[in-house]
Amino acid sequence: MSEGGGALGALEASGLGQAMRQWMWLYPAVETVHIVGIGLLFGSIAILDLRLLGFSWNISVKRLAVHVLPWTAASFLLIVPSGLMMFTAHATDFISSPVFVTKICLILTGGLNAALFHAVVFPRAEAWDSGEMRPPPAARLAGALSLAIWIAVIACGRLLAYF
Repeated sequence: MSEGGGALGALEASGLGQAMRQWMWLYPAVETVHIVGIGLLFGSIAILDLRLLGFSWNISVKRLAVHVLPWTAASFLLIVPSGLMMFTAHATDFISSPVFVTKICLILTGGLNAALFHAVVFPRAEAWDSGEMRPPPAARLAGALSLAIWIAVIACGRLLAYF
């Protein structure tokens, strides 16, 4: 820990920041919750992305989305609080890490990719959402980018332990 001045130092010095560093089982327990959330997030996103890439073409994209997107949303209830708790423990170290900054930028990019897909491509799914047609290039691109981005986010999360 490199407790410094300012808001990040105050965050690390807070009761939560200290508890995350000092209580033997708290950080690993929070990290486990975070990993479970990542599994839910990536699993639900990957299923839809693979469908956009042409796999399981006999399942409607719209029907699949109705099934998996609530799981995607629910995963954030695990990921966000646990991620913030872990950040609190080592805020100054994380914020100065290029790996952490890359991870956050990738998360924002993944969110933007999803927002663009849901605003531009998904509303027109009725036209191509059948076994006779492949998803359009925009849908396939969104799916491929999404898979690549979220895999990179996971890799960055693991690399934080080493860099």
